[in-house]
Amino acid sequence: MSNTFLFATVALPLPWMESGSSFHWRLWGRGMAALLTVVLFPASLAHGADWSSTELHYQRGSLLAPSFAGGAEADTDILTFQHASGWAYGDNFFFIDFLSDNTQDGFNDTDFYGELYVHLSLGKTFGGGRLMWGPVQDIGLLAGVNAGADADVLKFLPGVRISWAAPGFAFLNLDMALYIDASRGAEQGGAPREDDSYYVDINWAYPFQIGGHRFSLEGHIEYVGERKNEFGDRVFGWVLAQPQLRYDLGSAFGSESRFFVGVEWQYWMNKLGDDSTDENSAQFLFVWRL
Repeated sequence: MSNTFLFATVALPLPWMESGSSFHWRLWGRGMAALLTVVLFPASLAHGADWSSTELHYQRGSLLAPSFAGGAEADTDILTFQHASGWAYGDNFFFIDFLSDNTQDGFNDTDFYGELYVHLSLGKTFGGGRLMWGPVQDIGLLAGVNAGADADVLKFLPGVRISWAAPGFAFLNLDMALYIDASRGAEQGGAPREDDSYYVDINWAYPFQIGGHRFSLEGHIEYVGERKNEFGDRVFGWVLAQPQLRYDLGSAFGSESRFFVGVEWQYWMNKLGDDSTDENSAQFLFVWRL
């Protein structure tokens, strides 16, 4: 999966909420994510893009299925369409993965997975550009949607982003969000519904040069908190790291910043909440920036 711009926040009770009421949290979180996405995404399109970057990725590597899906290791191909763009008051990011492996076990046989994030920069909105406060470059609101086709999974992620002023980095963000499940559940043929949780993510891009050759180290590290599914089973908190090392192959042939080749390392502790599955895999990476 491509580097993602995700987020999380600490849940603070609101006056009208009953203590311990997951229903109210679910309703509030879904409403906030839906409202922010519905309002901000069309607004960003209406203002037009100040900048944009669209990429096609191809990855190949050996990935594990969780033990509840058989635990097999399979050669997996991933084709990704990824887009990021900036607008007057923030930025957008989304990707869609198409996954296919060589093992017919019901996991990643043929699947689609996508994420959308809309960011409203408070610096751009109220500060005329950025909110500089020591190492903090900006603070913003985010609204995210995660969806998987085969497992029929749908998550809403309303939260915040803190952007850091770090020397040499193209960007360095700490994103925080509620992790709210809106899936239909096992009764409708999908993955079991889960309790709501929280999500913390660090994402970055660090371009550098060695002897005139252009590289970039970019990606993200996320943590999703522990929860339970609709059957009462424990879904363990996981850590997922997906750093990419890219080499600007195009610069050697007169097409700078167009074609990249490299490696994505995927480390996933407790993959998909399964404490029996820790994944550690290097994947070949090719990127075409359109």
